[in-house]
Amino acid sequence: MRIFNLITFFISIFFLTSCFKEDEKITPHDPGDVKTKAIELTKDYRYQVFFDLGSGEVVSTNLKNQWDLGFECSPDGWHIILNTSNFMVAAATGVMDFNLPVDTVGVQWKYDVSSGNRDSTAIGKWIDFSPPDSSKSYSNEVYVIDRGYDELGNLRGLRKIVFLGLKNDTYSFRYANLDGTAENTFSITKDPSINYIFFSFDEGGKQLSLEPPKYGWDLLFTQYTTLLFTDEGDPYPYLVTGVLSNPTNIQVAQDTLYDFSSLSLDIVGNLNYSSVQDEIGYDWKDVVGDVSSGNVSYVIVEGLNYVIRDKEGFYYKLRFISFYNNGGEKGYPTFEYQRL
Repeated sequence: MRIFNLITFFISIFFLTSCFKEDEKITPHDPGDVKTKAIELTKDYRYQVFFDLGSGEVVSTNLKNQWDLGFECSPDGWHIILNTSNFMVAAATGVMDFNLPVDTVGVQWKYDVSSGNRDSTAIGKWIDFSPPDSSKSYSNEVYVIDRGYDELGNLRGLRKIVFLGLKNDTYSFRYANLDGTAENTFSITKDPSINYIFFSFDEGGKQLSLEPPKYGWDLLFTQYTTLLFTDEGDPYPYLVTGVLSNPTNIQVAQDTLYDFSSLSLDIVGNLNYSSVQDEIGYDWKDVVGDVSSGNVSYVIVEGLNYVIRDKEGFYYKLRFISFYNNGGEKGYPTFEYQRL
C-alpha cells in the first residue's frame, strides 16, 4: 500500500508540474557597438542636419536659409516660431491696420528662446482661446519680421505680417514688404506627422516640408540664437553652432562623473533627463583665441557625456571628439555614440 501511495504521489506531481507554463527565455542584453559620426555643416554652417540615433543615419539636410517661419502641427498647436539659425527677430508694432505704414523705430525686437519653450516665442500669443462662446479670436496686430542674415552675413530683409486665423487646421496670414509692395495672402495646413511645417518669404511665399517625421529623428545639428552674458551679467543674443534635440522623441541628460567607456545601463537610469531643446546645445566645445579678430579655434570639453533616452525606451551615450574634418576645416562636429 505504501509503495502504491508513493507511485500515486509522483504521478500527481508530474501532471501538476506539466500544467505550469515554462519560464520565458530572456534574451541577454546586447549593447550596440561604439560608432563614430561626422556631421557636415561646412565651414560657414550653411546646413541644418537631422540625425537619427537608431538607424545611425542622417535623415534630412537643408540649407539653413531655406525657411523663415515654422507653424506648429500638433492637433492643439498654434505657436509660430522663427528660424533662429538666421538670427531672425520679430516685433509687435501695435498697429492693427495692415495698410498703414510700418515704422521699426522704437519697436521691441524679440527672439525665440533656445530652450524651445513655446510660451516664449518672439511672435507670442497672436490667438486667444478664451472668448465667452469658446470660439477663437485673433489679435490682428501687425508684426515686423527681420529675416536676419544668410551664411555669408548678408541681410535678408524685413517683412510685415498679420496672422489672420487658424481654422480647420489651416493657418492664414497676410504679408508684404514694409512699404506695402509684394503683398500676398497665404494659407498653410498642418501636417500631424511632423512638429512644424515651414514657410519661406522667398519667391513670393512658399510652404516647405523640410522637417522629417517627428518620430524619425533625434538630433538637429544647426546654428541657432541663444542668450549669452557679458562679464557684468548683461544678456545679449548670439548665434551659436550646436545641437537641438527633438522634444517629441527624446530626453537628454548630462554626465561629468563617469568615463565614457564606463557609462552603463545600470548607471544611466539614475540620471536627470530633460526635454529642453538645447540641453546638448553648443558648449561641448570651447573657443580658444581672440574672438574679436576671428582668430579662434575650437577644442572639445573633456569629460562631458550626454545620455539620450528615446520614446522606445532605448538609451544612447554620446560624446563629442572633434569640430573639424580630416582637412582641419571647422564645421564638422564629430561624435562617438553607443546604444546601451
